[in-house]
Amino acid sequence: MTRMTTNPSVAPPPARSGLQTVGTLLPYLWPKGDWVSHARVVAAALFLIAAKVATVYVPVVYSRAVDALAPKGSDGILAIPVALIVGYGLLRVASAGFGELRDAVFAAVQQRTVRRVALRTFQHMHRLSMRFHLDRQTGGLSRAIERGTSGIESVLRLSVFNILPTLLEVAMVTAILWRLFDWRYAALTLVAVVLYIAFTLSFTNWRVKFRRRMNDSDSEAQSKAVDSLLNYETVKYFGNEAHEARRFDEALARYERAAVKSQVTLNMLNLGQATIIAAGLALVMLMAADGVKSGEFSVGRFVLVNTYLMQLYQPLNFLGFVYREIKQGLVDMEQMFRLLSAAEEIADRPGAQRLPDSASGDRAAELVFEDVHFGYQPEREILKGVSFRVAPGKSLAVVGPTGAGKSTISRLLFRFYDATGGRVLVDGHDIRDLTQDSLRAAIGVVPQDTVLFNDTIRYNIAYGRPGATQAEIEHAARLAQVHDFVLRLPAGYDTKVGERGLKLSGGEKQRVAIARTILKDPRILILDEATSALDTGTEQDIQIALRAVAKHRTTLTIAHRLSTVVDADQILVLADGHIAEIGTHGELLARGGVYAGMWALQAEQQEQAVAA
Repeated sequence: MTRMTTNPSVAPPPARSGLQTVGTLLPYLWPKGDWVSHARVVAAALFLIAAKVATVYVPVVYSRAVDALAPKGSDGILAIPVALIVGYGLLRVASAGFGELRDAVFAAVQQRTVRRVALRTFQHMHRLSMRFHLDRQTGGLSRAIERGTSGIESVLRLSVFNILPTLLEVAMVTAILWRLFDWRYAALTLVAVVLYIAFTLSFTNWRVKFRRRMNDSDSEAQSKAVDSLLNYETVKYFGNEAHEARRFDEALARYERAAVKSQVTLNMLNLGQATIIAAGLALVMLMAADGVKSGEFSVGRFVLVNTYLMQLYQPLNFLGFVYREIKQGLVDMEQMFRLLSAAEEIADRPGAQRLPDSASGDRAAELVFEDVHFGYQPEREILKGVSFRVAPGKSLAVVGPTGAGKSTISRLLFRFYDATGGRVLVDGHDIRDLTQDSLRAAIGVVPQDTVLFNDTIRYNIAYGRPGATQAEIEHAARLAQVHDFVLRLPAGYDTKVGERGLKLSGGEKQRVAIARTILKDPRILILDEATSALDTGTEQDIQIALRAVAKHRTTLTIAHRLSTVVDADQILVLADGHIAEIGTHGELLARGGVYAGMWALQAEQQEQAVAA
């Protein structure tokens, strides 16, 4: 059989720039064929423009009201300011109203974008290989998705509701000042704004290291505190309370120094911003005052300039905060999008077919391993040319010492990994030519470490076939010998099992897992050390339930206790990645080889345990 050269490690995707991250986000913001989202984006843009038009006209109306109130000796003075003041109020209402409409219309687009990206990332995480998840902490992946979705919300909110409106207002105010005064006013205002932005961004980039140190010191202090309190007994055993307090105080001292520097640099930033604002405002006001003195401008125009600049600088006061938040949001988004771009190690081939039902109508499937080679790492091969066949409806037990590759066989069959050489066949089909969904639908697993969802017993059994009726759930529970136990519970099938099923005993969890597998009704059953963690009495009860679920199915049993596999049609003994022996229990004992030695050793250990 030809050996395949597959690289078991998947290279991490390269780092992204902020622009690449934004470019990845845009298709979610403007999804193809979603005309409702398109209409909302356009409407939000129109409301944004309308809000800013109203905002920049407020000072104009205000300045005209000031001019109208200036003494001129006219009898119509009172009528004109009333109209202007009403118009001033309406413009302020329009500015706020259009802004709120913009936010309300865009909110659905923002949340739908977050939902689409989060859902696609979650689905992608389930498509990635077991190798990917074993190399990473699940909590870290969850936090990356959580931070990424929060980052999308921050970037969209601050970009659409702060940055874009401010830039639009700067452009409009500059144009209006040029139109109403001359180019000097527009140029001076623009220079002041550019200096303000440049100073804020550069200073914020410089001081972010102090904030990072503060956060690191805070995390370190909290980690030391939690670690010390979790190990309370150990601290007491060795009388190290003072030592723990000293370590905690050292971390707090580092936090204190970093926090002081962060605060001082923030004060320096605020002072620099105020200086630039005051200098720009004073220069423009001096120019306007000179124009009023010369009769070129009215007092209202003087007020207009002041109002424009104060109105313009107000949103810029938050620029440092907005810049930091957007930058952090882009970093968080980049981490999530890197996860999203991680390649699938195990993927369906183009044109992969579904596993067809057996031609004979028998639900049990034939299972064949042909010269299978596999290693989790290229330099260390676990299976070295393993071949065997399990006829439909028959059972095969795989035994051997720890590290021989027993569980690897079940992982290859379930296609958590692909063999690096040889083939795995189900009903004559190479499993790499089948869709993963149809293959896994035909396989049921009862693992050694049964993990249940933090939900009810009903939910956990029904997980084998979501949508199953209560009668079907109870039938599976009876076959698994757990129904009577459930009925004795106060809440019955509505009993919560706790996180990872910790409110149930090992035997109770195992019976729920068996019921779940019975409900799935698989064609191939894998029992992976299903009773190795149980006491002898519980194991015997579970074995009765397992024999019921294995009936009329092709069964592959991975076992450590040889007493659980004596009834198997065939027993395969693995040693150092090779098949050392294969045969029935009686044949292998009569042969006096590896299996017979293992059986004698376990019998001796059991006798010693009983004697003890």
